[in-house]
Amino acid sequence: MHITDKSMNFKQAINDIKAFAFDVDGVLSANCIPMDDNGNPVRMVNIKDGYAIQLAVKLGYHVAIITGAKTPSIKHRYEGLGVKDIYLNASKKTGQFQDFLTKRGLKAEDVLYMGDDIPDYEVMQQCGIAACPADAAPEIKAIAHYISDRGAGQGCARDVIEQVLKAQGHWMGSNDVYTW
Repeated sequence: MHITDKSMNFKQAINDIKAFAFDVDGVLSANCIPMDDNGNPVRMVNIKDGYAIQLAVKLGYHVAIITGAKTPSIKHRYEGLGVKDIYLNASKKTGQFQDFLTKRGLKAEDVLYMGDDIPDYEVMQQCGIAACPADAAPEIKAIAHYISDRGAGQGCARDVIEQVLKAQGHWMGSNDVYTW
C-alpha cells in the first residue's frame, strides 16, 4: 500500500513495508553535534536504534543509510550492524534511493524512509511511508505520514522499526535472532 495522503492509516500501511532507509544527522544522531579539535563531527547514536536496525537486517528487511555526511565512522557503525547499503556524501538523495530500490528489487512503496530536513524532502515524497523525528523541520513534518514522539538520536528509528515488526508479527520471537 502506498500512502497517498495523510488521511490513510499508518498502522495499516506498515504491514506492507519490506525495507527501511534512514538519514543520519537529525535522525540517527542528535541535531546538535559536537566537533572534535580538528573540526570533525562527533556523533552520538542511540543504542536502541542500533539494536532495532541490526534486528531488522537479521529478519531479512533491507536497510539503507542515505546521508550527506562523509565521515568513515558512519560507514563503520552501520556496516557493523549488518547494513549493506550505505550512501555517504549524498547531496541529492533521490539517486541513491533509486539505486537502493534497484539493487534490492524493491518498489518505492515498499520502503519506510525517515528524514528530518530539506535534503530528505524529495525522497520522502517518493517512498511508501515518510516518517520523521519529533524535532524535524516544519516542511518535513508537513509531508510526513508519521511523526515519531521521539527526537533525533533518541530512539525514533527504533520507534518505526518496532512498529513495523510488531505489525508484521516479527517482534519478540522465540529464536536466537533477538540476541545481539
